[in-house]
Formats: sequence, structure tokens, C-alpha cells
Amino acid sequence: MDMTSKEELEEFIEKIKSIKGRHTGLVTVYIPAGFDKNTVTKQIDAEIGTAANIKSKSNRKNVTDALEMISRELKFYKQTPKNGIALFAGNVGDEGQPKIEIFTIEPPQPLNIRMYRCDQQFVLEPLEKMLEAGEIYGLVVMDRKEATIGLLEGMQIKVLRKLTSGVPGKIRAGGQSSARFARITEGLAKEFFRRIAAAMKDCFFELPKLKGIFIGGPVPTKEDFMKEGELVTKLKDIVIALKDLGNTDESGLEDLVELSQDELANQEIIHEKKLLEKFFETLGKHPEKAAYGLAKTKKALEYGAVQTLLLSKKLEKNKIQELGKIAESTSSQIEIISTETEEGEQFLNIGGIGAILRFAI
Repeated sequence: MDMTSKEELEEFIEKIKSIKGRHTGLVTVYIPAGFDKNTVTKQIDAEIGTAANIKSKSNRKNVTDALEMISRELKFYKQTPKNGIALFAGNVGDEGQPKIEIFTIEPPQPLNIRMYRCDQQFVLEPLEKMLEAGEIYGLVVMDRKEATIGLLEGMQIKVLRKLTSGVPGKIRAGGQSSARFARITEGLAKEFFRRIAAAMKDCFFELPKLKGIFIGGPVPTKEDFMKEGELVTKLKDIVIALKDLGNTDESGLEDLVELSQDELANQEIIHEKKLLEKFFETLGKHPEKAAYGLAKTKKALEYGAVQTLLLSKKLEKNKIQELGKIAESTSSQIEIISTETEEGEQFLNIGGIGAILRFAI
């Protein structure tokens, strides 16, 4: 099965994850990219002989049948596919009614693991790791009174920590001189900066996929933080941008992402937002160059008029597959839209099916 997207990989994993074996009769085989599949075929053929030693008659037959099915499947390949291949075979039937099936997948990213295992369930961790966001960004919004630390992971913004300072406002206690009050306030602010820096270290320092950090806040607070916050060099070196904003709560993290669109141009959340903005703008200003709803979109696909097909992730799988196949046959771009943004929710509310057209129909 050729894989072209993470969505298809997610669907494949969901399909076989629930399969459980009564014994260790479910066989998992991973062949990494660039590895000679003939070597694995020989190993599988040898394992068929070894399986004869399994004590349980039913399990022995199930394992042997699964291995033979994998061996036959591999013979259809002249060489290992570009990204490697994963094969899963075993008894998926009910007790007393064995039914041996095989599931194969050529993943969207190169496999870097070689594996043969018999177990009560299929080993899916190497494929599940491919679903993880490839890029993670740290987010910090702050002023002298509070700060919120979060992550932009894929299309999700996650709040990690909230801090408050106790720094007093502009009104000072009676009897205090302006200079003394200012010194106290500055001292508390610097201490708060150090606490923010320490929290950032706790949240970000060990993240292997952290690509950069964005910091938002009023002028000159965020600049003062960069000078006086004692942020560790490893994190200071990957601060991508400082953005001017006033919100320092969870909504401030969202504002920070919005203000960082240029730097995050390749991030999924920005790509999706821009795509949906274009769709809704076209629908409003040039409705003849857009379609939404199953009937109109399918008609546009069949006419070969669709430039970009938009499908909500929340749609039924059979609808995604049906429309996706038509789109592929007419060289239309396919975009799967999440519901993790306001625009994605809005798109789902109008049916979750739409298209930007090459020409009006």
C-alpha cells in the first residue's frame, strides 16, 4: 500500500491497533529503507521451520500461515520500497474460526528499524512515532506581573506553565520615596525574570525536537528579560523573535503564533489558516471559483475543475477516500483540515467538504 500522508498512516494504525491474538500468533516485520528484502525473505522462510516447534497446535498453524503469507507477499517486490516496508499478519478471526490476514504499508517517512516479532499484538510504535509533530516551538508571553509558557506542536498550542510575580503596580505605599520604590520594583522584576528563565529551562531544555522559541510581551519588558533574565545560552541562542503584544495568558500564546506567521510559514497551523482564509475569501468574493458541500464539490471534481480539495479530518473515512480518489485522478491537491483551529471548526460547521477551483463550472 503506497502511503502519501500522515492521515492515511493514522487510519492504517487505527485499523490494526485493536487486533489482539490469543497467543503470540501475530507477526510483525519491519524492513528498513535501503535494506535487502531478500535477506528478510530468507529469515522468514527459516522462521517457518522454527515455528514447527510451537507446542500449541492451533498457534503453530496460525504462526506458520502468517509467516508463509508474509513470505509470499515479499516475493511480489523486486526490491525494498523507497521508505522501507512494514508487514503485519496473523489470525484476526474468532476463537475456533481462524482467519489469517496480512496488512502491508509503505510509510510516508523512511523506516530506520529492522524487526521480526511474534506477539499477542502487532508492534506499531515505529509507525506511531511518524505521527508525532516534526517541529516543536517554545512560546512565552510575559510582562512584569505574569507569564505563560507553552508549546506549538503541529497545530496545537499547549499551555505548560503559568507564573505570577507579585511586582506592585505604579501606586506605591505611603511614605516610600520614588527612588526606593523603583529599586524595590526593579528588584522584584529581575527576580521574576529569573523565575521565568528557570521555568523555560524546565519546560524546554530537554526537548529534542525544539526548533526555536518565540517571546511576546510589551516594550521594553521582553527586551529587559533577554538582558537580565539569565536565560541559559542553549535556549537564548534559539530565540527566533520577540513580538510586541499585551496579553500574557493562554490567548496571548495564540496572539504570539499569529504575530509570528512569517517565521512559522512552514508550520501546519499557519498553512492551514492561510488555506482556509483563501477558501472563505474566494467563497465570499468569487463564489463561482469555490465549492462546498458533497454534491457541488463532487461535481467540480468530476469536471476536473478542482485545484485544491479541502476535507475535514472529522469526515467519515469512506467520504475522504471516495473524494480523495477522484481528486488524485484529476491531479487535484488534497488538504486534510483539522478542527484544532477556529477556521477548521468553521469549515466543519459548513459540512467539512470544499474546494478552490481552477475554473468556474
